[in-house]
Formats: sequence, structure tokens, C-alpha cells
Amino acid sequence: MAPPTTAPVYQLTDKALSPKEIIKGPSTYANTINEGPSVLKNWSGPLKVSGALDTAYKFKEITPAIGREYPDLQLKDVLENEEQLRDLAITISRRGVVFFRNQDITIAQQKKLADQLGKLAGKPETSGLHIHPVAPAGGFLKEGSDEIDEEVSIITSKINNDVYNNARIAFRKSSEKYHTDVNFEPVPADYTTLRIIETPDHGGDTLWASGYSLYDKLSPSLRAYLETLVGTYSQPTFKDSTKGEHGIYSAKRGAPENFGDELIAKHPVVRTNPVTGWKSIFSLGTHFTSFDGLTEDESTLLKTYIHNLLVSSHDIQVRFKWNKNDMAIWDNRSVFHTATNDYPIGAGTVVRTGVRTVSVGERPFFSEKSKSREEDLYENKLLV
Repeated sequence: MAPPTTAPVYQLTDKALSPKEIIKGPSTYANTINEGPSVLKNWSGPLKVSGALDTAYKFKEITPAIGREYPDLQLKDVLENEEQLRDLAITISRRGVVFFRNQDITIAQQKKLADQLGKLAGKPETSGLHIHPVAPAGGFLKEGSDEIDEEVSIITSKINNDVYNNARIAFRKSSEKYHTDVNFEPVPADYTTLRIIETPDHGGDTLWASGYSLYDKLSPSLRAYLETLVGTYSQPTFKDSTKGEHGIYSAKRGAPENFGDELIAKHPVVRTNPVTGWKSIFSLGTHFTSFDGLTEDESTLLKTYIHNLLVSSHDIQVRFKWNKNDMAIWDNRSVFHTATNDYPIGAGTVVRTGVRTVSVGERPFFSEKSKSREEDLYENKLLV
């Protein structure tokens, strides 16, 4: 396949973004789970695909539990086709993560793609694109401007090294970094798009794991218990490890409830994905702190068990080797992911660089009307 021809040259900057306002403390919605304009009211059940996408483009499933690839689809070609784009959003939510090779897409188109996926899948009107709390540290420039585009995240080892202290990046095991994007916010992400524009010849793979299948692996009794729990999610290390001249972006970050320089929120432990109607474990990863109502020892034991179950279950994971300009899109409501930092960093090496846009969804909720993925596929005689 020929390389992209219309994608722009990406301009990077480490110039600090001037904060629009500084809001100290946590969001006023941090300790609530069913309040605010981003609550999804009157959820009526899962969405169904029309078939418009899969009749037009060939695809292949990567594993039974998670992952699909459209080898010939250029995302810019479906950007104005709402029926196909809605089908794509539903497919991403069902398959967890979907891969696209050698994408010819601009930053503006990638931003529109992320936002439209969320809108066509029913996210609240108040939700837009997320602004990462460390956006002031640097990133991509707005088109025709010398200002940082705060709605686009740069994923690169360079800014990690420049901005964070060693404690922030010195993870010894990639499995310790599994997470879902920005669930330290009262209104976390639905869809994330990530396009890798520079990558080393080998190394730097990303892994995704299914929260649906993780839920299905638990005993019925443990599932039922977890469905009663609420968890605390936080990320103090962003504030602790960013340099003083940058600080945290504390104004609204993609939803009215997401503000403040203390990154903390409460969410259900088991979450219903409104697109599929399936139950998923949500309380896991680097942004998850503790189970409310349990002792510290009890919470730690339960966290460790669920985490170990995920990382030891290769049957619910998919691993993707990036080539230049490849893109992945995943649904953070029911998928965890982790990078593999197994490539050299230093003089003369390729700086692995990605363009990320994150759509903000709805306030997480659990509905007793939702089903497990395994149960729903069995009832409908489906394999995936």
C-alpha cells in the first residue's frame, strides 16, 4: 500500500501552554456517581449495526475475545458517512479495539473522527474531546498557529523524559501499566484514536485486554458482589511529577464535570457499556485506587486478584505491532491497554511518536438490564 500523501508535517513544541484558569482542588462532582449534565438518562438498550460498513469493506477478527482489522479502509473515506461511521463506533465497542493500516489522515480529521464516533454512539451533547491534564507540557501545534492544540495528545518518549521525573516512567513491568484512559475524571473517555507516526523498527507494541471477558471469567458470586461496589479512581502522579512551570490543566477537560487540579473520581466497579449493553470490569489499572467500603487489606487483595487474572489471561488480550501511520481505535469503557517500553531511547534512535485524540463519553453507570458478553453471544448464537 502506498504511503499517505496528504497528511501534514506534524509540528511539535515543548512550549508551555498558558492556563486559561487555575482551579484548585477536585471537581465538585468527584465524590458523586449519578450527578451532572453528563449522566446518560433513559438508557434504552444496545445499538445495532446497519451493515453499511461491513458490506463495503473487508475485515478480519484478530482473536475471538478482542480485536478486528480493516486492512483496506481509509478512515477519511468514511468520515462524512454517518451510517458507516455509526456502524464503526458500534463495532469498536463490540470488538474492543479495531486496527487500520497506513492511514492518510490529518490531525483535524482525526479530531473529528473521535468526536463523531462518540456522538453517533449516543454520548451526551455536553461531551467533547478530552484535554489531557498535562497538555501544558507541549504537543502538536494548531494548524497555521504557534499555539498548542490542547485537544490532541502527543504520545512520545521525548516529552515523557522531559516532563516527568524518573518515578513517573520507571515501570519495571509493562503489565503494571494496564489502564483505561482518563478514568480519574468524573466523565472519562469513550473512544480513543491513536496513530503512530514514528516508530522503531522493532519493539513498542501495544496490548489491549477485554474488560467484558475479564468479567466473564469471574464466578457468578464474585460478579454479583462487584456489581454492588463503587471504586475510587485517581492520578496524583500527574500533578506531583510535572514540572512547576507547566502544572495541571485545571479548566474544563471535555465535559462540564471534568475540572480541578486534583484528579480523582468515583465510578461503579462493574460498568455497563451503553453501546453493547454488556457488563465490563472497570476497576483496574494505574488510575484505579481502591474499592470503597473495604479495608485497605481487603481492597489490595481484590485489586491484586483482578489484575493478576487479566495479565495471566492471554486469551482475552490482543497484541499489535505498529507500522508507521497505523491507527488503533478502542472503547475505554470496556478495554484496558498498555504500551511495551522495550525499545532504546537516546541519541541516534527513533523517537516513538503518536497522535492521540480522546472522546469524552458519559458518566459511568451500571444497569441491571445489561448482560455479560458471553451470555448475549450465546443467546444470539454469535461467535463474536
